[in-house]
Amino acid sequence: METIKLFQESEDFITYNAGNTIFNAGSVAIEMFVIKSGEVDIIYNDQVLETLKEGDIFGEMALIDDKPRSATTIAKTDCQLVPIDKERFSFLIQQSTFGSDFALHVMKIMADRIRKINYISSK
Repeated sequence: METIKLFQESEDFITYNAGNTIFNAGSVAIEMFVIKSGEVDIIYNDQVLETLKEGDIFGEMALIDDKPRSATTIAKTDCQLVPIDKERFSFLIQQSTFGSDFALHVMKIMADRIRKINYISSK
């Protein structure tokens, strides 16, 4: 699924400059983000877990478990991020045209990130 197709025309984005912190591990989480343009580093235990690019999502666990952020995110380049709050997330996963694809896409991303963290932790 190409997430960016759903959000490329979105006018409700937030701009971050390279080096700006988007959120810190432990902070209150109320939304996830879709990267409309630019790159974002996901940092876990002082290691870059991955660098995300246009079309990728992050912060998705915030909409599922209401727990504090588990990682820190920093804009690697200037970027535009589309925020997705709980109401919008629920709407996206309930739409028959793309809902199940979107929900499965989010679950796959979460599973991949958990595997990466487990791999890093086992070293």
